[in-house]
Amino acid sequence: MEDIKLTEQQLADIRAEFNFFDKDGNGLIELPEFIELLTVLSPKTKVSAVEEGFNLIDDNHDGSIDFDEFVKWWQEGWWEY
Repeated sequence: MEDIKLTEQQLADIRAEFNFFDKDGNGLIELPEFIELLTVLSPKTKVSAVEEGFNLIDDNHDGSIDFDEFVKWWQEGWWEY
């Protein structure tokens, strides 16, 4: 998928979402935070599928989702499914 250029306001809005779910404020979303994120954004999401989705979004496979990975995921609209 081609990257879409985001406005500063769109990035600020995405950052606010990211920060809301980054409960410990470490700049990363770990699996428990991601489970909460998905159940809020897409209540139909089965928790059993969350870990698989988490691993797909975690491009560098470090066990967490950083802001760049989160933006990419947000742009792709995965959370709408």
